[in-house]
Amino acid sequence: MEQEKQPLKVYYSIGEVADMFGVNTSLIRFWEKEFDVIKPHKNKKGNRQFTKADIDNFHLIYHLVKEKGMTLKGAQMKLRENKAETETNFEVVKRLNYFRLKTNYNNQDLQSQVQTCKTSNGPYMSETSSLF
Repeated sequence: MEQEKQPLKVYYSIGEVADMFGVNTSLIRFWEKEFDVIKPHKNKKGNRQFTKADIDNFHLIYHLVKEKGMTLKGAQMKLRENKAETETNFEVVKRLNYFRLKTNYNNQDLQSQVQTCKTSNGPYMSETSSLF
């Protein structure tokens, strides 16, 4: 059975954004006030509707403040003065983390396979067991 791909949403609610980052909605509202790069649309009820661009900016802010430990003023200045460089650096870090996780997974899988070979009673294990 073929799985249907979910289309990307145009707008995300404040609750969805908060869940993406594992933070409270109050922090999302606070960062919205502190960082001028976040400009959500508001519907007729006044509910914030964040776009993909807003989510990308939240990723940058989260990286600078929560992961790198920068102050809000430092993060604001970094985004104001060097946003393109900050985005590039963030993308590099994101890719390196992905490859690190993938390598760790592959290493764990390899170790599992080696352990399986060690405990196996295959016909050639007595000859190859010293390899592991």
